[in-house]
Amino acid sequence: MALDPIGAIQGGGGLSVQGVTGTDYLGGAGNVTGVAGTSDGNGFATALTGAVDNLQSLQSTSNQLAVSAVTGNLDDIHKATIAATRAQITMELVSTVRNKGVDAFNEIMRMQA
Repeated sequence: MALDPIGAIQGGGGLSVQGVTGTDYLGGAGNVTGVAGTSDGNGFATALTGAVDNLQSLQSTSNQLAVSAVTGNLDDIHKATIAATRAQITMELVSTVRNKGVDAFNEIMRMQA
């Protein structure tokens, strides 16, 4: 019995999240493509670097819109509010991933002792 692949997951060694494009959720990052199938061992580091770059982009956009709102150059205050919320949530996510990574490293070190 053959199983049909799930539409959001593509082969080829990577994981692709479909439907998350443009500036809707990722600040203009386009489609999110993971590096789960890389064999060089740098996949996790590449993913973290991409996440930090995305966070910096979101924070920069949020800062620009906040300055525009304060100076009166922004017609729609909702854009600034949404950008600030996106930057805050992304920061919380990156911080949580970092904390989990540190916890995992500490657990591995305890197992070796």
